[in-house]
Amino acid sequence: MIDLKPASLLFFSQLALVHAEASTEIELHSPNEEIKARVFVNDKGQPGYELWHGKAKVILPSRLGLTVEGDEVASDKLVISSTERKTNQSKWKPVLGEQAEIEDHYHQALVTFSQEEGEAPAFQLEVRCYDEGFAFRYHLSSEKPLTISGELSEFTFGGDYPLWSTREVEGDYLESRFSELTPNRIRPIVIEVEKGPFVALGEAALVDSARMRFQPSPDKAHTVIPDLAGKIKSNGDFTSPWRYVMMGADEGELIENKTLVPNLNEPCAIEDPSWVRPGKAIRAELATEQAKACVDIAVKMDFQYLLLDAGWYGPERSNSSDATTVTVDPARSHGEFDIHEIIRYATENEIGVFVYVNRRALEKQLDTLLPLYKEWGISGIKFGFVNVGAQEWTVWLHEAIKKCAEYELMVDVHDHYLPTGWSRTYPNLLTQEGIGGNEQMPTAEHNVNLAYTRYLCGAGDYTVCYYSGRIQTTRTHQLAASIVYYSPLQLIFWYDRPGTIRISPELDVFKEVSTTWDETRFVQGEIGEYVAMARRKGDKWFVGVLNSQKEREISLNLDFLKEGQKYQARIFTDTDPSGKKPTEVSRATQEVSSEDKMSVSMAKNGGAAFIFSLAE
Repeated sequence: MIDLKPASLLFFSQLALVHAEASTEIELHSPNEEIKARVFVNDKGQPGYELWHGKAKVILPSRLGLTVEGDEVASDKLVISSTERKTNQSKWKPVLGEQAEIEDHYHQALVTFSQEEGEAPAFQLEVRCYDEGFAFRYHLSSEKPLTISGELSEFTFGGDYPLWSTREVEGDYLESRFSELTPNRIRPIVIEVEKGPFVALGEAALVDSARMRFQPSPDKAHTVIPDLAGKIKSNGDFTSPWRYVMMGADEGELIENKTLVPNLNEPCAIEDPSWVRPGKAIRAELATEQAKACVDIAVKMDFQYLLLDAGWYGPERSNSSDATTVTVDPARSHGEFDIHEIIRYATENEIGVFVYVNRRALEKQLDTLLPLYKEWGISGIKFGFVNVGAQEWTVWLHEAIKKCAEYELMVDVHDHYLPTGWSRTYPNLLTQEGIGGNEQMPTAEHNVNLAYTRYLCGAGDYTVCYYSGRIQTTRTHQLAASIVYYSPLQLIFWYDRPGTIRISPELDVFKEVSTTWDETRFVQGEIGEYVAMARRKGDKWFVGVLNSQKEREISLNLDFLKEGQKYQARIFTDTDPSGKKPTEVSRATQEVSSEDKMSVSMAKNGGAAFIFSLAE
């Protein structure tokens, strides 16, 4: 056992109550008392925990602990030597979010585990119970550097429950069971507990550690354990990312409870974030005239940004390409390309410009690029193919985003980076990919499942399309996706080009939809089948419905609308519910109130979109 000293407790409020007596267990409840946690040491002195949601046992006794330099810090013969408790109840306003205000209400305990013989603390465990779920993280402190080589945490369930997971960051979240689970599963994993809640397992506040994935336990049934992407080095003090068990009585409540993730992150660190501006964006190929045509469309569609994608400074995957120059990759060229003229024209039309930069150039040139791009008048950078997983790359990426904030540059991280809530702390990180979006042209079932899985952990840059003939859904489905999917930077018309874009009436959805929201509600749905989400910006409500693999008719409850107020509903549906006319969208209007219900017929792979405005 290495020599560990007590971890710093400076982050705990003065409301904490210290229990100095050694014990074998503590209990903790959520504010509404629906969730109960028990942290304990078993008869071998091994730390563990278990969880309940109402009367349902969610997590059976599961082990806790870390491995340091090959030795288990939390091995055995431990006792709970002290506990500090506190309650937090506050509200905060996100710079970017799915609602205007988030409640941060939890009961917390800092549990110190020590050797029975009175040696220094083995480790400290910080646990929180929210109404939305349970979370824990580890604290270690040492007078010499530490190397964490593994984690002993377990998540043990009571049966061979249905679950939804994927091995690939941009893959399909498919239904299986614990008995069928294979290693290297992406977080979050979603589980349906028998006679209990829906549960999502994940990671929050990953900023300086190795990424966690999940794998089945080799020796314990119905159990997943962390799979860390390499060793973690610390100069002494070490605080792990949070591990969370998000819960909801059903899959809809689970979606509404995803505020757990930002709540587990630090408050905004940007003193004045007023320059952080969310919005919709259109992508241009590398040609001056086409880029200007995209700016013109952005103005007509009330978009805020133009994206200049890969190749503008040379082949993106060549180490010799210099991102301080404008040297167009011949394979990506579509004519004369003058980036400064494009930026001038876009700025003149109040359209900001994002530029794509591959991680090779970012890793070599970041400190040179940021002041240069600020001078050019660029609004943000799309990071491409960033390295993820190992601690060194986690640190590099988050430090790069901090540096971008110093130059008032926004960021969209593409490819395999998955969010863990850090946009609360640095909201210039508008969005990230880490999703199987329309670059892959996925199925409608995949799209439906994203709302119940991947989007639980944060914004996703799905890259909505409309006119492309490769889309596997109806066009109405794509309209609805711009509402259902949350991304403060929403890329629309991804594979569509100015010559194919016709400003037709149904595109009012793209024109009017917001990218951040004052209120978000799950309306109804079923994982794998369909999802209906309602979002409010000001007095206007938007509803998007994504349908999966079969023709469907549903009745939508409109009780999210303001009581006693009449609304004018604009309705966008599949013209032919049989699915034979996927490119046609029907439009209608209807006056409604919160007491009404609306019947919707959707094609296979289809959907529906609604805009509710206050009636005059």
